[in-house]
Amino acid sequence: MPAKPSKFVWYELMTSDVDAAEKFYKTVVGWNSEQWGGGDEMHYVIMKAGDAGVAGLMAIPDEAAGMNPAWVGYIYAADVDAETESVRKDGGKVFRAPADIPEVGRFSVVTDPQGAVFMLFTPKGEGGASAAQMTPGHIGWHELLATDWKSAFDFYSKHFQWSKGDAVDMGPMGTYQLFTAGGDAIGGMMTKPPQIPSPYWLYYFNVADIDEAVERVLKNKGQVVMGPMEVPGGAWIVQGIDPQGALFALVGSRK
Repeated sequence: MPAKPSKFVWYELMTSDVDAAEKFYKTVVGWNSEQWGGGDEMHYVIMKAGDAGVAGLMAIPDEAAGMNPAWVGYIYAADVDAETESVRKDGGKVFRAPADIPEVGRFSVVTDPQGAVFMLFTPKGEGGASAAQMTPGHIGWHELLATDWKSAFDFYSKHFQWSKGDAVDMGPMGTYQLFTAGGDAIGGMMTKPPQIPSPYWLYYFNVADIDEAVERVLKNKGQVVMGPMEVPGGAWIVQGIDPQGALFALVGSRK
């Protein structure tokens, strides 16, 4: 029997100021929050849509000192150790070897062969929140800007059983290839423009009204670098930078 496609199960912001980031995203996205374990040794904040945990915020760890604040996504792996080694053999890099998070699960930090960072994760229990794709406060889209989207898709398809959805002709920007994980499209891949220095994943947070969300971004010292722009299906998107410098994106309707 073919393996079941793997999905993103958690999201995490590593930032230079956890308290400021918590306030910003609660205001912009509408999340609520709670402190998770660790005490004084680890300041980790769970961001929630209602009662459902969606993402975590933490300080940039000492071993990653010098990195820019950034969002990362966790992809489900049935066996983190085996999948980490498989990623390495296929040209990816291992930034952090598999390790346990007590009572939570096992994870590793890796890149694809082109350098985009993601996490592998085997949760204890069911893991992250499950909700309809466009539910406010949840993640509605996953976007990879790759050095070459075709070879990137081959890598992710092999490791996570993702399938091609529709391909959108973006004119001079090339093809935007949608991908699915056992159902409707959950994201897209494209070859990055030359001015973008390295590949990365971008995550779109659902909001009820895109224009009101833009106002909240700007009033809270964030930046909007693209949009609002309408996308196929009638949704509107924006891409922004939070006050600490992390790139993020929003998707929602326009009233």
